[in-house]
Amino acid sequence: MGYKGPISQRQRRFGDELQRLRTAAGLSAPEAGALVGMRGPAVSHTEAGRITLNAERLEIWLDAYGCADPVYRATLAAMGRSTGKGWWSDFAGKVPDVALDLAEIEDRSVQLANYEVLYIPGVLQVPAYTEAVFEGTEGNRRWNVGDLVRFRMARQRILEDRKDFHFVIHEAALRMRFPSDAVMREQLHHLLDLAERPNVTIQVLPFTATKRPPSAGSFLFCDPGCPELSTIVVDGPGRVEHYGDNKSIGAYRQRFDQLVDMALPAVDGAGLRQSAETRDSWGILQHLLYLLQA
Repeated sequence: MGYKGPISQRQRRFGDELQRLRTAAGLSAPEAGALVGMRGPAVSHTEAGRITLNAERLEIWLDAYGCADPVYRATLAAMGRSTGKGWWSDFAGKVPDVALDLAEIEDRSVQLANYEVLYIPGVLQVPAYTEAVFEGTEGNRRWNVGDLVRFRMARQRILEDRKDFHFVIHEAALRMRFPSDAVMREQLHHLLDLAERPNVTIQVLPFTATKRPPSAGSFLFCDPGCPELSTIVVDGPGRVEHYGDNKSIGAYRQRFDQLVDMALPAVDGAGLRQSAETRDSWGILQHLLYLLQA
């Protein structure tokens, strides 16, 4: 059957994977269709994310395509049978479709790695900070700011899940003053509180990092428990890009690892520092809090 409404990023990714596997196996769309009783155009629609695929046909295709990895098969099958519905469904029409896609991607991930240059990561923001972000963004004028803030706060429920979060935040984001000083103090205190959670790692990339030039753009790396099916979300000027090809996954994984290596040691959940002579993320957050008190 066909999907109703816009095609989600999950549906597109599922179709892209089917096409990649078929092409790698050297089969044409009509040849793949013959294996499961489908015509070539129906195969193309399936690979474009426009129609669903039942579990039996998926298993036949995966066998024919030589896909033997049980983790990959199980993760892809879960992606294909998902209804796409969740808490985010209540916000349909109230926030951009790309925001709904992001919530769904995060929900099915078990590990998230986020690098931010100018803003605090969305799932770490306090409401007043989020409101300041949306009120100052031209592209959000068509949406109700209250709905956007409520949606972003709802996204933060994933912090309660058994997921692994690793954030690298550029010092520039911590020094931004577009919110009031009071809001930034609240935000920095919130980061220190969140860092106490065992599943949350926060590092600061300082202006003084010297090993290599830092990555210029922010990105979010989402791993659903199968690295080959990871999704990289890049929020650029005017549009959001999603990357899931092997080359991009490898490149962004390497880029994040480099950022981790360049950044200061993570905020210690116990609020302790290894040495008075050692600069770390906890220390720079405390220093910025001191400056905001002045």
